[in-house]
Amino acid sequence: MKQYINDKTFDEERALYNLSDAEVENCIFAGPADGESALKESRNVAVRNCKFSLRYPLWHSHNFILEDSQLDVDTRAPIWYARGGKLVRCTIEGVKCLRECDGIEVDSCVVNSPEFGWKCRGISIDNSEIESEYFLFESSGVNINKLKMKGKYSFQYIKNMHVTNSELDTKDAFWHSSNVTVENSVIKSEYLGWYSDGLTLINCKIIGTQPFCYCTRLKLINCTMEQTDLSFEYSDVEADISGNILSVKNPRSGSITADSFGAVITEKSVIETDCKIIKRNRGNKSIPPAGAKEI
Repeated sequence: MKQYINDKTFDEERALYNLSDAEVENCIFAGPADGESALKESRNVAVRNCKFSLRYPLWHSHNFILEDSQLDVDTRAPIWYARGGKLVRCTIEGVKCLRECDGIEVDSCVVNSPEFGWKCRGISIDNSEIESEYFLFESSGVNINKLKMKGKYSFQYIKNMHVTNSELDTKDAFWHSSNVTVENSVIKSEYLGWYSDGLTLINCKIIGTQPFCYCTRLKLINCTMEQTDLSFEYSDVEADISGNILSVKNPRSGSITADSFGAVITEKSVIETDCKIIKRNRGNKSIPPAGAKEI
């Protein structure tokens, strides 16, 4: 028989431990007892319109819904080792929100959580805003759509991810990533994609210094690049760029096609390079900097 828990306040340790087949609505998890793990080991629970201000509320929870709820800065590490959960229209400020989770959906949420989504599998994020350091570190099987993200060291060591229609403002994104595709998105980053394998960008706007170095199986299809100096160093790349690339330095293999290049730098390479540089339009030539050559 389903349980219904409404309009209550809980502050004790493991207040609703191992709760099953229940709906929890309009409740507050806060108070002087400062208890942890309020809904730990819950099963088939829907939590709606609740406010959390205590640590570790949903550890080891399975098949849960967290909807229209608030998790403040004191809700530290709220969801770890969970499976089959949905976060819908939630505001989350607790540090380390997801870790070692499987099959979690994030829909229409606003999140400010350092170290969000570490070592997770099967995560989907849609129509959300997220600010986080080391966002989705070492996660796999991720699908993202309509995400507005601000971070520092995002998507490091991530595997098998697909991103569409998003705005990513970050620093060293996609380092050591594997089999990642980003489509119809804006990526503002420093040192984007270093050491990645199988990174594909389609119809993307790329902004920032020294992108795509030491990459293998790198593909850029119908993308634009702004402020991208010293691009593609020692990378295996197939790139089709609309417009100008500020500068290219010692790409290892493949081909790079663009309307124009500020400079192509080929000096002091420590490995043999044979990448083809193809200028689509020879008009509007730019003057290369010292130590570079123009094609």
